[in-house]
Formats: sequence, structure tokens, C-alpha cells
Amino acid sequence: MTPRTPHPRLCAITAVLLALASAPVFAQTAGFDDLRALRYYLQQNDTASTQAELRRLRIAFPDWQPPSDLNAVLAPNVQASVDEGAIWRQIERRDYSAARQLIEQGRQAGAGWSPSAEMLRVLETNEAQENFDTAVTARNASSAIAIARRSPSLLTCERINNAWLLADMYVLADQKPAAMTTYRNTLQSCQSYAQMQPTLEKSSAIATRTELQELFGVARRSNPGAASQLDQLETRLLGGAAPAQSTPMAAAATPPPAAPSQPSAAPVASAPASAPVQAAPNAGALPLRGDGRLAQTRRLKEQEQFASCLAASTAPRSLDVLYERSWCAYSHDRPTEALIGFQAAARAGDALGPNVRRDAHFGLALSYLSMNMTEQAAHTASQVRLSDAQHRELEGIVLDQRGVRAYRAGDFRQAIGHFDALETLSGALRRDLAMLRAYAYLNSGQRPRARAEFERLHSQLATAETREGLNATQGP
Repeated sequence: MTPRTPHPRLCAITAVLLALASAPVFAQTAGFDDLRALRYYLQQNDTASTQAELRRLRIAFPDWQPPSDLNAVLAPNVQASVDEGAIWRQIERRDYSAARQLIEQGRQAGAGWSPSAEMLRVLETNEAQENFDTAVTARNASSAIAIARRSPSLLTCERINNAWLLADMYVLADQKPAAMTTYRNTLQSCQSYAQMQPTLEKSSAIATRTELQELFGVARRSNPGAASQLDQLETRLLGGAAPAQSTPMAAAATPPPAAPSQPSAAPVASAPASAPVQAAPNAGALPLRGDGRLAQTRRLKEQEQFASCLAASTAPRSLDVLYERSWCAYSHDRPTEALIGFQAAARAGDALGPNVRRDAHFGLALSYLSMNMTEQAAHTASQVRLSDAQHRELEGIVLDQRGVRAYRAGDFRQAIGHFDALETLSGALRRDLAMLRAYAYLNSGQRPRARAEFERLHSQLATAETREGLNATQGP
């Protein structure tokens, strides 16, 4: 699912890309709701505030022009023929051409109607995100880099995964300095430790020892309060025999043995496009209640209209709205934004409602797991008494991720243990994980067990992958 964002702060990398690319192409005009404050000041005959609001609107919406007679702004909003919900549904379905067609029809049919800036921003950003994801999946580095340069809204801390993927594309295009700049600028802008840790871990795959030490210096300057955690992470990533300064840190790791043409490890949700520096401005200072959008936000969440939910709850003004919004953010692959909201709700606890503290910790753990931060998720889950269903769901994901991680680290017996535990918990093992377990048997010297597993999978569904596995068990 493609994420949507609510005007978050742009990563510093955006500033670099803006010099190389034009600004977003969507129209920046004010809709009826955007003029609410202007109408109020006009009704109060407050000339000074009216002029100040006009100046703000001209800056916020460069394409908007005030009418020659400002009283026209006070006219009722005649939009009966425009179904904005239908437009949002098309955006949800990722049918962007249909959404644009409905917008154009609305402009023609609804007197004075124009789409809100938020609707246009979500539409353009989501479409750019889908194009970027397609290019990354196809390993089309030049296309992915070009899309990111054209669409700086993709490079926000709420979408931190895009910065990581962009760095991967730079490496693929043999532009390592640009990849290192991407990591450096991400550390400067996305300053929570939850964002810094995976950024530093990913950069260690291409950075020399000296470069990685320099990145840790950037991280400490950006977030002095995380110095202790950064020290521990640096010890882990740089510990052991120091490689030559010209050698990437990843080279220090010995690749695990592998069966011929072994399948890729099951994808463990790499941190989705989501890391919020501004999930809510100063969330800790928000009152428990008071934002009148609670009922609408909750209704949209329950209807799984997550884009509409996020659009309706931009810049929450109370913790109850922030909490509901966090579930929409999580469900829209924006886990780090959700993380900030869940943290604030967990601190407020059951003052927000029955079981909110428990459920907020559940949301925190899910968000960590979406970012592939397995141990942080397990620690978070241990701090409260979860419901049985919540515990089973989290334990299943944790065992999945630990099993894949153990396999990738070459600890095949440990991987088998995790996969066996997951099978016991769930009553079955997903086919891709069963294939991985069969290769773990093979790589740990249990050839008959591996062959039996491949034969079982082959009898269920014969594929090229199961035939490869069977061939691998025949030995040299």
C-alpha cells in the first residue's frame, strides 16, 4: 500500500535534489475550507487580520488569486454535484487517472469548486511513490533517481525508506558518494534514534571504517541525547578486528554457505516509507481531548479509508485524534509516524480510554516490526500484558524475522529453531519460509531432512524452485 503524508518536514537530502529538479507540478490553489479563516476575519470586519491572512494565503497557495470583491469569499460553498469521497476512493485504489478525471469533472460541474491543496498533494505524492517503487523493484536506478529528484516530497522523514532505497539506487548506478551523501543528510534531518539506527546499519554495508565513524559523528551532533545508544551501536558495527580504511564494513562479515541457486530469504518488511519527524508537532504537549475531528478520524479508520483518515487528521490538536491517526499511518505503511503517535498515547495511558496503554504498546511493537527492528518490538511488547490475540500476532512476526535473520547470518540451526517454533504457534509454515528451512537443513548438514522437506513441498506444488532444491540435495 502506498503511503500518504501530511506536510512533514523534508529531509535535508531534498535540498540537494531541489537544485537538480523542478518543484512539484501539482496546482497550489486554495479550496473552500482553506479560506475559513479569511471568511471569519471578513465577517468580523477585522481589516488587519484580513490583510495578514491574505498574505499567508498567497504564500501557501501561489496559484490562488483573491477575487476583486472579497465579499465573494463569503458566498455559500455550492458543491452539491462534487463527490469528493469518490475522488479519495480512486486515490485509495491507486487509480490516479480516474481521480484526475473526477477532479476535472468537479471543476466543471461544481460552481466555484476546486480540489483542496491536500487532495492534490496526496494525489501527486502517491503517484510519484508508486512510480518510484516500480523503478526500484525493476532495479532501474536511473529512473528511480530521476523520480526522486523530480519529487522531493518523497524524501521526507515520514518516508525514510525512500532515502534508503535511493542510496541503494545510487550504489547500483556506481555513485557511492551520492549514496553516502543521502545517508549523511538523512541522519541530519531524521533525528530520532529509531530512524538513525537503521540508517547507520544500512550505511555500514558500503561505508569504510572512517566514513562510518564520520556518520556516527553526524548522528551524535543531530541527537546528543542518544549518545549512549549510538555508542553501543558503533561498538557493534565497528567492533572486532578493524578492517582497512578502504574496505567497506560489510566485507568484514563472512558470507554464509548457501545451496546452489538458493532462494532469496523471505522479505522481512524492510522499514516502509515512513518516519515522522512531525507526526504531530510537540505531541507530548497535546491535551488529551479537544480536537473536534475525532469522530470523523475514527470513522474513516474503521472504514479503512486510510488516505482520507490521514487527510482529515493533519496536525492533530489532541492526543485522542493523534492516537486514531497513528493506526491509519501504520496501516498506510508509515510506521515511524505511527511510532511517534503510539509513544505519546502510551505515555497518556488509559486516560485516553480503556486498554489504550496496552493497545498503544501493541501498535508500537507492530511499527517496530514493520521497520525490521525485531528486538525493539519484543522489548516493547514485554512492557504490558497484551491480549492473547495480540501476543500471538507479535510472536509470529518476531519468529519470522528472527528466523530469516539467523539464516542470513549463517546460523542455520537457529533459523530452523525459529521456523519450527513459528510452525508450532501458527499450525503451518508459509511456503517461502518452508523453502528457507529446507535450505537451512541442507546447509547445516541434514541432507536427508532437507530432501524430505523439498519432496513434501514439491508434491504440494511442483515449481522450478522445488526442483532446484531437490537437485541441490543430490550432492556433488
